[in-house]
Amino acid sequence: MMRIDAHQHFWAVHRGDYGWLTPDLEPLYRDFLPEDLSPELARCDIDGTILVQAAPTLAETHYLLDLAAQHNFVKGVVGWVDFEASSAPADIARLAQNPLLVGLRPMIQDIADPEWMLRPGLEPAFAAMMRHDLTFDALTLPHHLPILLQLLRRHPGLRTVIDHGSKPAIKDGGFKPWSQDIKRLADQTGAYCKISGLVTEAAFGWDVDDLKPYVDHLLECFGPSRLIWGSDWPVCTLACSYEEWLGATDILLADLNAEEKSALMGGNASHAYHLRG
Repeated sequence: MMRIDAHQHFWAVHRGDYGWLTPDLEPLYRDFLPEDLSPELARCDIDGTILVQAAPTLAETHYLLDLAAQHNFVKGVVGWVDFEASSAPADIARLAQNPLLVGLRPMIQDIADPEWMLRPGLEPAFAAMMRHDLTFDALTLPHHLPILLQLLRRHPGLRTVIDHGSKPAIKDGGFKPWSQDIKRLADQTGAYCKISGLVTEAAFGWDVDDLKPYVDHLLECFGPSRLIWGSDWPVCTLACSYEEWLGATDILLADLNAEEKSALMGGNASHAYHLRG
């Protein structure tokens, strides 16, 4: 089974459309490109990746698709479209002509209105995603989970992957109500969920025991058939190296059998994003 990192980013600072990427984030305020990631993938025996948008522009989505076309290890791209634009269905249809586009991700965590995803004006975009067999990456925070549940009840055919376990506040011990809301969503929908981005939600100097209650809960809620592993590289480097996060994952998943771990480390991503080949 192919081992897939289902959540990684590339960016080139000079492009100028990463509003969140400022000099204050000094370790990340530089280019991160395929030649930087390739050695990590080889060292960790990762066969392919899902490349995820980091800027809310169509220009960046085209940039990522161009990079993906040049590097075989990128198996799919999760891009961005302005869901509120009247042109959204046409934009989605044009992007979907590229077989490397596997999903779309509005940057919900950065939108002031927590109920944004329920706005009626977004309905044509969600319908276009389903029509073109694209996966919805839900970049949510814990307080969004009840709202996301409403959205998925409204659109039961919308194939969805929740990024980063919806970012539980690990460093603050924020287990509830996150744990209750994520369980309700897992029980009532067919959504997948990524085990990714957790190290940067933990306190500085984290260890595996800090993450374990959250990963165990995600395993209990979604089971190994609906969880997907991702690195969140290079953001993860704020808290650990790529190899360290993979090592922590091995410990956190130690109770899974070989088939379950294989699914979580690659097979589920192939299903969730309808990867080809």
